[in-house]
Amino acid sequence: MASFLQIIKDSQQQHGLRHEDYQRYRGYCSRRLRRLRKALGFKMGNKHKFTGKKVTTEVLSDNRYLLLVLMDAERAWSYAMQLKQEANTEPRKRFHLFSRLRKAVKHAEELERLCESDRVDAKTKLEAQAYTAYLKGMLSFELQDWKSAMQALHKCKTIYEKLASAFTDEQAVLYHQRVEEISPNIRYCDYNIGDQSAMKELIQMRMKSGETGGLLDSLLTQTRAKHAATMSEVKWRGRVIPVKIDKVRIFLLGLADNEAAIAQTTTDEAKERLYESLLSECRDAIQAVREELRVDPAQKQRERSLEPDSGKVSSLQYLHSYLTYIKLSTAIKRNVAMAEALQKQLSEPVKDEGKRVLRPQDLIRLYDIILQNLSELPQLSGLEDDKSFQAEVELKTLVYKAYRCFFIAQSYVLVKKWSEALVLYERVLKYTSEAQAQTTKFTNHIQDLPDVKDLAARVNAEKYSVQAAAILDTEDVSEMVSQLQVKDSKPLRERLDVFRIDPSLVTKNANLVRFPPEFQPIPCKPLFFDLALNHATFPALEDKVEQKGRGGLTGYIKGFFGFRG
Repeated sequence: MASFLQIIKDSQQQHGLRHEDYQRYRGYCSRRLRRLRKALGFKMGNKHKFTGKKVTTEVLSDNRYLLLVLMDAERAWSYAMQLKQEANTEPRKRFHLFSRLRKAVKHAEELERLCESDRVDAKTKLEAQAYTAYLKGMLSFELQDWKSAMQALHKCKTIYEKLASAFTDEQAVLYHQRVEEISPNIRYCDYNIGDQSAMKELIQMRMKSGETGGLLDSLLTQTRAKHAATMSEVKWRGRVIPVKIDKVRIFLLGLADNEAAIAQTTTDEAKERLYESLLSECRDAIQAVREELRVDPAQKQRERSLEPDSGKVSSLQYLHSYLTYIKLSTAIKRNVAMAEALQKQLSEPVKDEGKRVLRPQDLIRLYDIILQNLSELPQLSGLEDDKSFQAEVELKTLVYKAYRCFFIAQSYVLVKKWSEALVLYERVLKYTSEAQAQTTKFTNHIQDLPDVKDLAARVNAEKYSVQAAAILDTEDVSEMVSQLQVKDSKPLRERLDVFRIDPSLVTKNANLVRFPPEFQPIPCKPLFFDLALNHATFPALEDKVEQKGRGGLTGYIKGFFGFRG
């Protein structure tokens, strides 16, 4: 016969416990018990009368009798776990839960007693003891009897560790898994007894496993609930917000631990599970605040009017805005992490031919969701007049717009639409330059914001690659050049710093310089005007004019013949 633990694990995984469906597993245990009793002829009476029978050591010639007791214990345990789930909304069911766990322990003790027979091997005896110790520990754990629970679980752990060391690696895997399952319960018992370091170990276990929604989360939530009473307020963006809702207190107490666990997680799958767990807890906290807001809006309005320096919204509404900000910010971080992981896969060569090939289009949708979340942030109540918050959101929007535009351009490159890709690359450079200009306005560095300088450098390199590919991609180079060239009549000498496709440069009529050169205006010869002439007074010359006139004809004749006086 296979080991008890192997039988239990196989049955649980195949009949509901993979999805924590305890009711389905309980029904399976009942049906298997009926089949075993019918096969063994071990019926409890008939249709009209119940006749109880007990399995004794005398009938152990068939090992299926041990399975009868084991399935009885499993059926009671699965019913107890089903009641534990239902007790979250109906606390009275916890009393029925304790009754079913005691019933499971009773069947396990009967199984251990039967295994003391000489017909049972040593391995089965040890497994029966470990199974009984496990159920006793879980019963004490639910009853909050921490010392008894720790002793029973330690006994269970010790037995399974000894069994793991005695068998091959394949058989030991199952025992090690059981040890890992009960280790958080042991550390939680230690914490409740007084060991303060146990809480840190629970957090480390959760970070190491990346488990969400399981036992570790449940234990951590119970621990935070004990400290929730000490938390009365939280400060955000310069305003103190009173916190009176227990579910919100528990969430805020575990927020730093969850973020630390995400930061220290190395695998993408575990990080994504932790993000989903944090978002789920945040949504539950937001729902609790909404229900509180719907209780009595008029009363909340009166409370807001009595609070000094409360601003335009009440403290409860501002707390709702704070939790919504955490939810949107966490969603943005998760999508950014997913985008970074996809970028790494996109840059790696494809090894598996049957695997789906990643494309830049897969990243565009993620950045669309990021931009949608960013657009919701400025609309939060109480933050309309916060200029620094609005500027920070605007900066992040520019950065992620640049990344979205870049991957749209990459998708156009794949289909060889070179012109569209070049235009989008120019748009990316525009966004990056605007983002760099706005970054200088912030005195403090904004966390979790990618550096756009690397993106700008990458775009500049991609531009020239696209321009070269555009020319080499077609057989008719002249046709492609005519499609891509920019109509510009400037000669080469005037545009040396700008790339242009100009086929005329390789012909005899290359447009290198302007010839003949254009006329250039030059200064003309200066003109001088005598403005003082009209104001000058000349000397009188009448006497000289009269002497010249008295000579007459006689003087002329003398001069003609050479006679001079």
